[in-house]
Parts: sequence; C-alpha cells; structure tokens
Amino acid sequence: MASVITDAVLKTVIRAVEAATTTTNSSSNATTPTVNGQAGVLEGANPTKYSASAPITLFIIQAGIVIIFCQLLAYPLRWINQPKVIAEVIGGILLGPSVMMRIPGFEKAIFPKESMPVFNNVANLGLIIFLFLVALEVDMRMFTSNWKVALSVGLAGMILPFGLGFGIAYGLYHQFHNDGTTVPISFGVYGLFIGTALAITAFPVLCRILTELKLLRSNVGVTVLAAGIGNDVTGWVLLALCVALVNNNSGLAALWALLCCIGWILFLVFLVRPPFLWWVKRTGSLQNGPTQGVVALTLLLVLFSAFFTNIIGIHAIFGAFLVGLICPHEGGFAIKMTEKIEDLISVLFLPLYFALSGLSTNLGLLNDGITWGYVIGVIACAFAGKIIGGTLAARANKLLWRESFTIGCLMSCKGLVELIVLNIGLQAKILSQRTFTIFVVMALVTTVATTPLTKALYPPWYQRKVERWRRGEIDWDETPLAPSESGSSSSSDPSKPVGDQLRIQRMLVYLRLDSLPSLFAFITLLSPQTEQNTAKPEVESTNVQDTGEGDSKSVPVTTTRKTKPLEVHGLRLIELTDRTSSVMQVTEDLAEELYSLRDPVINTFRTFSSLSPMSNNVAVSGRVAVVPEYSYAETLTSHAADTQSEFALIPWSEYGSLSDFDLYQPLSLGSGGASSSDRFRGNTPHLEFIHKSLAKAERVCNAGVFIDNGFGGFGSPRSSQPSGLARSKSGVSLHSHHGTPALATYPIITDRTHHVFLPFIGGADDRVALRLVLQLASNANVTATVVHLKYTTGSTTSTGDDEDATTLLATLRDSLPADVSSRVVFEESNLTEGKNNLAETVLGLAKVTVGQKKGGAGDVVVVGRRHGKIDGESGGATTSSAAASGSRVDVAGGLDLGRTVGIVAEGLVSNAVAASVLVVQAGGKKK
Repeated sequence: MASVITDAVLKTVIRAVEAATTTTNSSSNATTPTVNGQAGVLEGANPTKYSASAPITLFIIQAGIVIIFCQLLAYPLRWINQPKVIAEVIGGILLGPSVMMRIPGFEKAIFPKESMPVFNNVANLGLIIFLFLVALEVDMRMFTSNWKVALSVGLAGMILPFGLGFGIAYGLYHQFHNDGTTVPISFGVYGLFIGTALAITAFPVLCRILTELKLLRSNVGVTVLAAGIGNDVTGWVLLALCVALVNNNSGLAALWALLCCIGWILFLVFLVRPPFLWWVKRTGSLQNGPTQGVVALTLLLVLFSAFFTNIIGIHAIFGAFLVGLICPHEGGFAIKMTEKIEDLISVLFLPLYFALSGLSTNLGLLNDGITWGYVIGVIACAFAGKIIGGTLAARANKLLWRESFTIGCLMSCKGLVELIVLNIGLQAKILSQRTFTIFVVMALVTTVATTPLTKALYPPWYQRKVERWRRGEIDWDETPLAPSESGSSSSSDPSKPVGDQLRIQRMLVYLRLDSLPSLFAFITLLSPQTEQNTAKPEVESTNVQDTGEGDSKSVPVTTTRKTKPLEVHGLRLIELTDRTSSVMQVTEDLAEELYSLRDPVINTFRTFSSLSPMSNNVAVSGRVAVVPEYSYAETLTSHAADTQSEFALIPWSEYGSLSDFDLYQPLSLGSGGASSSDRFRGNTPHLEFIHKSLAKAERVCNAGVFIDNGFGGFGSPRSSQPSGLARSKSGVSLHSHHGTPALATYPIITDRTHHVFLPFIGGADDRVALRLVLQLASNANVTATVVHLKYTTGSTTSTGDDEDATTLLATLRDSLPADVSSRVVFEESNLTEGKNNLAETVLGLAKVTVGQKKGGAGDVVVVGRRHGKIDGESGGATTSSAAASGSRVDVAGGLDLGRTVGIVAEGLVSNAVAASVLVVQAGGKKK
C-alpha cells in the first residue's frame, strides 16, 4: 500500500515539475525575442518588436524617426524665421494620433504603449538638463541693472494675462476637466495653473528672436530681455507652487513642500555656491572654460537638486533650474558650460521631449463648435493679456507707442517653455488631453506670430528714424535739425554726381583675420599726408637778426597744415548659429559692446592705429556684430549707412570661405593665398556674400572688393614647389656652416614702394576708381599708371557711356600737385572691336605694368566693376575669351565670378596677375 502511494506521489510531482518547466519555457519564449544573445535578424527576429530586457533596439528606431522628422521640418521653417521648437512640436504632432497614428499598425509597431516608459525617461532626463541650460541663459545682472522697467513691464505682462487665464479657466474647468483622465482638484488650483500657463513667456525663444532681428541694442530689446528674466523666474515659481498643491493631498503638506523648497534655495545660494565658485576658480575653469571634472560636478549638482525637488512634491526641472541660476557668468563660464553639452540636448533629447508632447496631442479632439470657441478664446486671452499689459507698462516708462506695442507682442511669445508647462500639467493630470491640445494650438499660434508682428510694428526704417530722432539729428517729420558732420565735406555732398567726390574721409572696413596685413597696408597708403610748407615771410621785428653790418636776414618759417584724419570704422562679423551659446554671447550684458572690447581682431585693429607712423592721420573704431550668416551683407551695408561712410572696403577671403579661422586650409604657394580653385571655385556662401554686399551698397556708398596677392609684402611663400626633405648636415662643426644663409620662407622686402595701375574705360565706377587712385598716389611710396582705354568702332572713337572722360582726365591731371604729378603717368590706348578684347587688353597692359619689381611691397590693379555698354550693364555679362576658355568660375544658382566682380577683374584673377586687384563700384545713388 505504501509503495502504491509513493509511486502515485512521485508521478504527481514529476508531472507538476514537467508542467512548470513547460510553462516557464513557453513564457520565456513569449517575452524574450530571439535577438537577445543570438543572431537576431539573421535568424528571422523582428527588430521592431519591443523587449523589456532589451528596449534599446526599438528606442533607436524611435529616436531616429523623431530626429529625421524634426530636421526635415526645421529647414523650410528657418526660411520664414521660425524657431526650431516649432518644427519639433509639428513633428511630434505629425507622429502622434493626429496624423501618423491613424495609419493602421503604426502605433503598435513604432510607439507601442509598453515602450513609452523608456522613451519618457530619456526625454525627461533631457528636459532636466535643458532647464539647467535655460537658467544658465538667465543673467540676473540684466534684471538688476534695469529693474524699474523690468519690474513694471514684467508684472503688467503677467498680472493681466494671469487674470484673463483665471477667468477662462472657469469655463474650461466645468466643460472639460471631469472627463475621467484628470485628478480631482479644486477650481482654485486649476485656475492657478491655467493663469500661469497664459502668463509665462518663453525667454530662450525671445533671445533668439531679438538676436536675429538685431534688436538687442535697442530700447525694445533691453526692456524685453530684462522683463523676460523676471517673468521667467516668476513663472517657474508659480508652476512649482501649483505642482506642490496638486501632488500633496492637504494644504499643510503643500505648505511644507514650499518651505522645504525655500530652504533648498537658501542652501544652494549660501552653502553650495561659495565653495562651488572657489573650486571653479581653483581649477581655472572661470578663465579657461570648465574642466571635465567641473562639468561632472555641475551635472551631479543638477541631478541631485532635481532629485530633491522631485521627492518633496515639486517637479524635478525646478531643481535643475535653481542650479543653473547659481552658476557664475563671469569669464564666460556659463557660455562655455553651455557649449559643452548643448548639442546633444538640442539634437537628441529635446526633439524626443517635444515628440512626446506631439504624441499626446490629438487634433481630432477639436471636433465641435464649443471646443473651437475655447481655442479662439484661449488664443485671444494669450494675445490680449500680454499685448495690453506689456504695452501700457512700456508706455508708462516713456517708450513710444510703436515700441510699446512691439514689446507687448514679444512678451506674448510662448515657445518651448509653454509646452514644458503644458506637459507638466498633463503628467500631473491637471489637464485633460482635449484641454492640452487646445493650449498646444495656442502655443504654436503665439510663437509663430511673434516674428511677423515684430517685423511689421518695428521695421528697420522705423528703428533708424527713432535713433536719429533721439540723437537730435531730425525732428519727428524727419526734417534735419542740424547739418551732419559729414555735410560740410564735399566728399559727401549729395548734389554732386556719383564718382565726383574729392577724397575719402570716412570709410568702413570689413575686418577678417586673414586679411589684416593687406588692410593695414591699404589704410596706411590712403591716410592723408601731413603737408609742410616752408615760406619766407616778410621782414618783421621778430624775424630779423642784427648782424652788426646793418643788414638783416629773414628766417624761413616752416608751417604745418593740419589735415582732417581719415576715419576708419572696422566691422567684424561673427556667425550667429543655432546654438544657445551663440545667442548667449550676444545677450549676456548686451555683450556686443563687451565682445567688441575683447575681440582680438578688433583690438589688433585699434593697436595698429595707435602705434603706426600715421596714427595722427587715422582715427579708427571697431565693432563686432554677431548675426546669422544670411544677413552678413545687410549688416555690413547698414553699418556703412549708420557711420555715414563714403567707401566700404570688403576683402576677399584668403581661404575661400566666410569664416576667417580656416587657417589650415591647403594653400597654393605661388599665389599669395589659397589656390584659384580653393579661393574662387565652389565657395558659394562667400561669393554670394560679396555679390549681395555690392548690390546693397549701391544705395549706400561706394564700395570696393580687395583681392589680395601679397599686398604690403605679406603673403604666402613665393616658391612654386612644396618643400621636400632636406639632407641632414654633420653637426661636428657648427662654425663650418656659420656663413650659410638661412633659407627664406617668405620674400624679403627691399622696396617699400607700390605701383598702382588703373585701366580707365569710362562710367561711374571708373570715375570713383580714378579718384581713389589719385588719393593713393598722394602717398610718397605710391606711383601710378592710368591708361585711358578708348573704344573704337571703325573710324569712330568713344569712351563708352562717359563722353566727358577725356575732359575729366585732363582736369584731374592738371590739378595735381607737382609732387604727386611726378608720380602719376597718364597714357592712352585703343580697344578695337573684333581685334582686341577688353579683358585681354587690360591683362596684357597689367602684365607689363605691375609686378616688375623684385622684393617690392606689392602692386595693385584698380578696376571698375561695370563699364556701361562696353561690357553690359550687368557688371560683366559679356563673355570674354578668357571666360570662353573655361576660366569663368560657375557656382550654384547661376552666380559666377564674372557677374560678381566684372569681366575685367575676372580676367586678371583667373590669369593670376602678379598684383592685388581692387574692384570698385560707385554707390550712394539717389533712386
């Protein structure tokens, strides 16, 4: 009996074990894909199938899709001056239930619900670090230095929209709150959140908009930035209060949470910040940028602060924001810290977070009239509250009405900060999905409308008018109140024809690091020479010396006539990129002024003026402008107009790019710079910049493009062959090689003189070029040759469109002082149709005129860009034989070298004439 029972028990146990094993194996096979530890897709596994033990595979697919969507949408939106956050939000909406998730199987395959916790954790980690970067961007010194206007505009820009938001929250609360997806909260807490959502302003997006519209230096920009800082900080405090009230069941618990938060703020400010600053200075991170150890320490503080605020019932992002506020801004530490981590955040983490917002946005929920009525109502409250409040407060601070309206419109920008607030409300179950969608639409509309409204209310022409009016130059009707300084100069007399200005007395120079030597040499030659006159005065008592023989001698008196110095305004352009640190470089302390003081190129330019022999004859100023690359040309010509410059000098890049830091580009050793292919071919951005600058300068002033080829004796080595390996010499006797001269890498300048060659054909450009050459020739180190090229057709000879060219040449030649006349040679030559080509003739004359001296300081060929009917009004539209042989440089969009600098300059550059080339264009026309 016992054996029977034993056998039955054993069989039961065995069957139970076998059943359990079978169940375990089947469960394992159901949950663990074959990709783990095996050959994966090679064995037929589906890589998109979510696995809890290996979630990275599907996450990579999700992240890749999000990044591609956001980048593709960012490019077209950039052309209409919309911030990148708009592309990220729209990309998220497209991927969400509004569009892509309507495709059967898309959500289950790409964004299954079980994978969203991993996606959400990565996105929120990026959000925590991003809020730290936002706080780094907030410089409280801007607020404290403008606290009166900042406080009034900031408070007015928050109180009114907060009140309107509280009012519309009553309808939203009763219409949409109780839909089963929200937590039961009182109307007071709900109204607090809605009011905060409408009162907040997107400070980071504001910084970028102000920078791109070049408003940072204006009253509007200063006011908006200062008010935006106070608005930003206040908004996060209100949000922390709202979340604390929601996360804690009782009012007493919420009070304890707020007290703990205040204590944590005091702890960070008074106990953490001092030793943190000491360590930053100790490691040299304040002067040289944060070390890897300082970056690690800072991020640990961010994570720990986020952890603390999260466990006391306040969102983690508030803790990260607090650490950013205590970081120093001295020495550019905040900017350099941002540079360390911003790319990964903005390219990967932020798009994931806003895609998460889009996945929660369902435009299909806006499906009835009541809902759309609330959409319009929320948008109206957002605009009205900010615009009315900000406008009235700005007007109370004595700003103009138009400036005040612009400030109100800028303060209505919501941007990514609004979306962060809305997501927090959705995660805390304060907002239903329908209400969340309503506010996402409001955020998109207000952000998209900010830039167009600002451009319409505060256009550049109005900005210039206000600046001149405030300086007292004009009244409000734009009637001049006093003649400008340059008005007394004949060089800027608008009644004179273009090209008839006598001398250049005020000029703008585009400063590039690679072109400084040639610019210094050119400015030195152009500066006025101090004139000394020795005269024998009449005999006076003070000039008579008694010799004792009854006669007297008059002592010659040397008089020095002071000349007005040449004013040179240097402008350095630095690209404003998509990076936050690039914007911070401009916004911190309104840093264009401070940036101009620290920039090494600007300081070198100032030092050159103070130390050069002609320092008394040249007055210089320098400024840095950080602008987007597409607005380089507009910024250059606008600055020329602001400084009332008569001539704008633009150097051609030595390395074939807009950036002047490409110092390690391969160079052609025989051309004094980059090779022709590197310097002129395929550099579409630089060629486009030159072309746009010349086009815009035509309404402002005369302009010149300087293509350097060793001018001033500075340039690349003249050896046509690259250096090879040198044979080693015995080191037994150093004295045996003492007399061996060192190999000269650069040419030795034995002659400081320059020769200038001008082919004069006719037209406004050549007239400006002629007067420029004669001004250069007033320098004792300059000689010049002016060849008058007459265009002949059969037996008829003409000078193109300028029939008075011969008279002009004769008049100027006869009016030259004797010392200058001895250094300038005037000649004539004919251009016969069908036999001589313009570009070939000039090239032939240039080869025998310039570059004849060995060891010289460099010669220059000065040419006009356009020559009327001879080469077409387009400035080089006629194809020369040089172009026909393939020397013309074609680039995208139909733009080429000939159309940019003219066919004459193109022929000189393409054939590597042994001199620099200065292309001159007349400007300042009254159209």
